[in-house]
Amino acid sequence: MTQQRIDTSNVKSDVKWGPRGTAGISFAAALEFQEVSCNVGDSHVLKETNFETAPGEILCLLGESGSGKSTILRAAAGLQEIDSGRILINKRIMSAKGVTVPPDKRGIGLMFQDFALFPHLSILQNVEYGLKSLGREEARKQALQALKRVGLEGRATDYPSQLSGGQQQRLALARSIAPKPGLLLLDEPFSSLDARLRESVRAETLAVLRETQATCILVTHDPEEAMIFGDKIALLRDGNIAQIGTSDEIYNHPKDLDVARFFSPVSEIPSRVQSGMARTPFGNVDAGNRPDGARVIVAMRPIGAVYIDESGQGTPGRVVAKRDALGVDTLEVAVAGVDNTIRLRQPSNVNIRPGLDVNIAINPEHVLVFDAI
Repeated sequence: MTQQRIDTSNVKSDVKWGPRGTAGISFAAALEFQEVSCNVGDSHVLKETNFETAPGEILCLLGESGSGKSTILRAAAGLQEIDSGRILINKRIMSAKGVTVPPDKRGIGLMFQDFALFPHLSILQNVEYGLKSLGREEARKQALQALKRVGLEGRATDYPSQLSGGQQQRLALARSIAPKPGLLLLDEPFSSLDARLRESVRAETLAVLRETQATCILVTHDPEEAMIFGDKIALLRDGNIAQIGTSDEIYNHPKDLDVARFFSPVSEIPSRVQSGMARTPFGNVDAGNRPDGARVIVAMRPIGAVYIDESGQGTPGRVVAKRDALGVDTLEVAVAGVDNTIRLRQPSNVNIRPGLDVNIAINPEHVLVFDAI
């Protein structure tokens, strides 16, 4: 979807979120994708995709634009037909070749990137819209409960145009949780918020999601966001799941160099294995069970893997660039025998400046080794 920035210049200021623990509890659903392929026009967007979520789990779909994230969400919601495979919710087939159960029969809540609010309906009516199966009084009660949790109960008679961007996000969240769905699908729900709001809104939204106990699928292109939210992360690449696991598994044990690059910049040093070790200008690194002579790439993240050794030990280098932001220095250091500069991050130090000679050391246990392609 097209990213939309919200104009907040002529709206009332934000109000506080409601008390935690009042969102209402859902009966969490289990979602399964079994060999799901999906074509959009001439593009093979999903290619025999497999994954499953446990009830109550938050799964973050992470990847570049066009990798298939939003297509998975749309297929799970019943908004996109699939070409092969099966999608199941609580072991019931929702989608298969020639079969698509309508979205309103799947027990899902949807929250889109642009919020998709109804401008001609009041805030209360927006939330009540998804509660038509309930009686009028019960629908109103349930809608007001959801609005109270996001701090908008007092704005029930206002209209979406009177809300700030953060408040519109809250309204969209309230509308998605009000029916108490077993499965919540969120498509980049924070991308239209400015940086000032994003951190606080994300924290409160996560609290709401945990309170509902619903199973959640959240689409994002932000690795930090995925690691904050996800019980598991699925990294997509060209319509396939490149790796799925907990944030610790996928960050500390990436399956390949491209996965490692996605989560942070890395300094890469080509090497060959000798006696089970990959040799670098900074010392030897365990190469696992690779045979002697195997070509590998030694990858070092700016934090944890490489640092300036104040004791004077380590490999000599020279600082060629420095950027200081929010109390953190990002340095680029030239080292003899290494084609590209080594990047590292550390707490701000006014004594470190371009042109300074330093000594670089590594923490071998945090260094990653991949087969060279």
